[in-house]
Amino acid sequence: MEEIQKITEKMDPEEALSAMALVASGLFPQVSEEARLRFVVGLVGEAGADKVASLVQL
Repeated sequence: MEEIQKITEKMDPEEALSAMALVASGLFPQVSEEARLRFVVGLVGEAGADKVASLVQL
């Protein structure tokens, strides 16, 4: 995990987000719905959990 952080710190923030989105989109089909939900909730926080649950179905 530290390696990922070191790499993204060297990048422009928008470029880093785009790269992370590309990687995440490749990983999402390989993990369970629960894992995807935990990931998204981790990004937006617990307060958005109700809205996030409906997004994960997409």
